[in-house]
Amino acid sequence: MTDQTPPSPRTRARRVHERARYDRESLNAILDAGLICHVGYVFDGYPVVTPTIYWREGDAVFWHGSSASRMIRANTEAEVCLTVTHLDGLVLARSAFHHSANYRSAMLFGRARAVEDDAAKIRHLKGLVDSLYPGRWESLRPINAQELKATKVLWMPIDEASAKVRAGGPKDDAEDMADPVWAGVAPLPVGLGALQPDAVTAEAARAAPVISRRILTSA
Repeated sequence: MTDQTPPSPRTRARRVHERARYDRESLNAILDAGLICHVGYVFDGYPVVTPTIYWREGDAVFWHGSSASRMIRANTEAEVCLTVTHLDGLVLARSAFHHSANYRSAMLFGRARAVEDDAAKIRHLKGLVDSLYPGRWESLRPINAQELKATKVLWMPIDEASAKVRAGGPKDDAEDMADPVWAGVAPLPVGLGALQPDAVTAEAARAAPVISRRILTSA
């Protein structure tokens, strides 16, 4: 995907098109700030949308699951639509019609492909762990053959994608501006709570794990 990809018939924003973004920088920023995506596909003739953890490596987005998973089996070599959304705030206007939300979203279309090579699979699973907890993979015991067999890694190139962003306050009609109604934005910040060690960790008084700054700062 180039830095500026012309929208395709599937990604072109037709409603409030001024909010659309097609540049790689905007897309990467939205993808990198997220943890959960929704993958839409057709299973046995009906539509299914599955939430799952994902991560980006360069020009591709990855997700994983159990080798026995219905979702994973249905996704493999299938056309899918992958979406990521961040809700940044509720926009309160002076009329019900103009209430809105501030958000950042990305939509990707493509064919899901399986990572078949074991060495590549391990490398990408390391990418998942280190994207959430930088450096943690090296402190863990190596993944074993049974775990590797039980895990499937899927990916799709970021070739056909678009983003959409709304930011700022309400957009009221001029004739409503004199109404004595509170208007503005109710932010919805995202953050981590206090870490909760398990019993063994607490007993041993081990150091807390390193938590990704990406999680701490995403909003």
